[in-house]
Amino acid sequence: MIDLSKKRIILTGGAGFLGRFVEKKLIERDCSNIFIPKIEEYDLRKLDDIIKIYKLAKADIVIHLAAVVGGIGANKENPGSFFYDNLIMGIQLMEEARKSNIEKFVALGTICAYPKFTPVPFKEKDLWNGYPEETNAPYGLAKKMLLVQSQAYRQQYGFNSIFLLPVNLYGPGDNFDPKSSHVIPALIKKFYEAKVHNESEVVVWGTGNATREFLYVEDCAEAIVLATEKYDKSDPVNIGAGFEISIKELADLIREIIGFKGKIVWDTSKPDGQPRRCLDTLKAEKEFGFKAKTDFGNGLRKTIEWYKTTRKNKI
Repeated sequence: MIDLSKKRIILTGGAGFLGRFVEKKLIERDCSNIFIPKIEEYDLRKLDDIIKIYKLAKADIVIHLAAVVGGIGANKENPGSFFYDNLIMGIQLMEEARKSNIEKFVALGTICAYPKFTPVPFKEKDLWNGYPEETNAPYGLAKKMLLVQSQAYRQQYGFNSIFLLPVNLYGPGDNFDPKSSHVIPALIKKFYEAKVHNESEVVVWGTGNATREFLYVEDCAEAIVLATEKYDKSDPVNIGAGFEISIKELADLIREIIGFKGKIVWDTSKPDGQPRRCLDTLKAEKEFGFKAKTDFGNGLRKTIEWYKTTRKNKI
């Protein structure tokens, strides 16, 4: 087990939604030397900037969270940039980490890397048994290449890198921009705004039949730090809560918590995305003792309260 309190850590994406919680978990473990490359100062797509980061930070460990992400709409509109940006960031960061003799590289993949029709629950061994769902395949495949690189570098160079596959995240501090948000913040915003403006209906994409699994962001942060401390194998590991809920059930639950009395209209001209998503999470528990703790209803209420408070503060 690695004592993180004695390590210098580069945390890419550390100022983002997940990154802020990972930083908090590291600080709880008395890790005082955390270098977070801010997007305003460093462009992780540029090799020169990456080289500068490694020279400045003199790190022992890299936790790579930075990503260009979005919901179905954003993925459909930006397949090329989502592929290129995520691929070039990860490939160059890991290569320069190898050259800099970094002790450990923690790469984050995505649930979108799984084949479209993966048997439920998704097991890590099924990761290569088909092509990802089309709307987010470029993003999913770009992140999946980090697994290929991770395993190849371990084989050729003995480079210690690990690859984690988190499911859809949610929680306070999430992205609520309708152009790029994922399903939970998008629905919270729609229902809350509809309630505030006394609207009679809310339009939701798809049929509502697709299922998703959601993990509270703080739980995910704990999983990442536990894996950084305890996991040193090349096999990918799912990070999730181990349950699934249909988008229809999700919409009904959010509507109920917010107290919106109008009706839901399903826009079936819009895509559902992957039909089902639910992870087998046994490996994470076995390998580094992670099990999600946050009840989904409680997590949703905290997220909704955060959104309401933030929205009111901006008015």
